[in-house]
Amino acid sequence: MTSAVGRHRAPRPRHTTRRLVSRVSATGATLALPVIGAGTASALDGDSDTYTVSSGDTLSTIAEEQGIEGGWQKLYEDNRSVIGDDPDLLSIGQKLSLDGAGDTGTSTGDNSTGTTTGTQASYSSSTEETAPSAVLPVSGGILTAGFQDSGDIWSNGHTGQDFAVPTGTTVRAATGGTVVSAGWDNAFGYEVVIKHDDGEYTQYAHLSQIDVSPGATVGTGDRIALSGATGNVTGPHLHFEVRTTPDYGSAVDPLDWLRDRGVET
Repeated sequence: MTSAVGRHRAPRPRHTTRRLVSRVSATGATLALPVIGAGTASALDGDSDTYTVSSGDTLSTIAEEQGIEGGWQKLYEDNRSVIGDDPDLLSIGQKLSLDGAGDTGTSTGDNSTGTTTGTQASYSSSTEETAPSAVLPVSGGILTAGFQDSGDIWSNGHTGQDFAVPTGTTVRAATGGTVVSAGWDNAFGYEVVIKHDDGEYTQYAHLSQIDVSPGATVGTGDRIALSGATGNVTGPHLHFEVRTTPDYGSAVDPLDWLRDRGVET
């Protein structure tokens, strides 16, 4: 990726004919971003302790809307045999327990989205290890360009890790923190930068939609955006970067950062 000092190729002007829509962010600010579609609303069952998954749901949004103490991690722990090994792969119609009483349905089984090629990121399913303190920023992404990879499009080497995912894939905060920037950044396209309690920063770039605004507080695994192909790219993907400052030029290896927090890649 490049900037004036070389992140990608020289930035291309944005198309002014793209249809835009005003979207209210988590903190009430309004951002004009490309329309990519929307899911249907979810609802509680007649039994208020049970929730039926609908289109567009994620564990983080359900936990937030239903006030689950312990957040999406507790919701996942209580419903793991229903959801399966990947907390991002929910199926429409699954019934989730909201009161911590255990599973309320039968696991849908494999939950896989099909066979992929290349190296695919995954979660550890071990219950004997310490629980991870971070999550992958996208689910099911294939690792493509890595940290410090060389190539014609990176004059100073690649500064993050790319996850090949379709446009519209949920992008999550790798760990909790405060949003310090959310908007357009030239070759990076639409991006979000989050400051974490340890003083480090994560960047999420080439987004098609931003769901947070500067100053917002986010939790580990909270949805912050949707992936896309904005800025200078050769195809849809998420560029995930870890920095020691909020600015370009202070990147560290993002896969090492994730592994240090218990996340398998």
